Amino acid sequence: MSIEILDPTHEGDAQAFALAPRLSALEGKTIGVISNGKKNTKPFFDAMEKELVEKFGVAKVVRRIKSNYSAPADADILVEAKQWDALIAGIGD
Repeated sequence: MSIEILDPTHEGDAQAFALAPRLSALEGKTIGVISNGKKNTKPFFDAMEKELVEKFGVAKVVRRIKSNYSAPADADILVEAKQWDALIAGIGD
């Protein structure tokens, strides 16, 4: 048996990456939340959704749960996310 050690750093030029443009405000926006689906994420995201709507005027919060908590988001969720103004990737336990 062999052990492979992976290097988590990006092997390419990091200067090619650009930050996404920031929203000037959250009011009237649709915010997506992709959760890993673990037990304690629900009450946390319930409170966060309430805060986003009541304090920041977010028009809609769309919540999706990944089919596998340790894997990337499902392809259909990523396609849907293109319609959102912003996305929050949430994890919990």
